[in-house]
Amino acid sequence: MADQKELLVIFHSRSGNTEAMAQAVIDGARDENIDNVDVIVRDALTATAEEVRHADGLILGTPENFGYMSGAMKMFFETIYYPCLEHTQGLPYACFIRAGNDGQGALSSMTRIIQGLRWKQVLAPIIVAGEITNSDLQACNELGMGVAAGLEGGIF
Repeated sequence: MADQKELLVIFHSRSGNTEAMAQAVIDGARDENIDNVDVIVRDALTATAEEVRHADGLILGTPENFGYMSGAMKMFFETIYYPCLEHTQGLPYACFIRAGNDGQGALSSMTRIIQGLRWKQVLAPIIVAGEITNSDLQACNELGMGVAAGLEGGIF
C-alpha cells in the first residue's frame, strides 16, 4: 500500500464563483479512483503555516480583485511565507483563478510570491473569465484529479 499523501486546497470566494471552481477541483481530487490522498480544504483566511508544512501538495484558488489576487489570498501568503520559507521548498502546487479581467494580474502576483517560496508548479493554471461554463468546471475537476493522482503516483 502506498503512503497516504495530503493535498491542501486553499481558496477564497465572496461571490460564489471561485467556490464553484474550488468545488470542482475538490471533487476531482477526491475521485473514487484515487485512494491514497487525503484532501483538506481551507479558506485562505484560516489556512495555517503548519498545514502548509504538513501538506504534500497544494492547490490555490483566488478571484482576481482589482487586477490582483484577493486580499484573503494575500493575507494567507503573508501569514505563511516566513514560517514556510525554509520548510516547503519544492512543494508541488497548481492554481485556479476566477478572473474579473484576464486573470494575469492575479496570476503574476501569486507567482512572484510562490517563486520566493520556491514551490514547484506541476500543472498549468486554470483561468476563467466571463461566465463559468461546464467546460471550465470540467477543467477544474481535471486539475484537482491531476494533482491528486500525481501525488498518489509519486510523480510529484
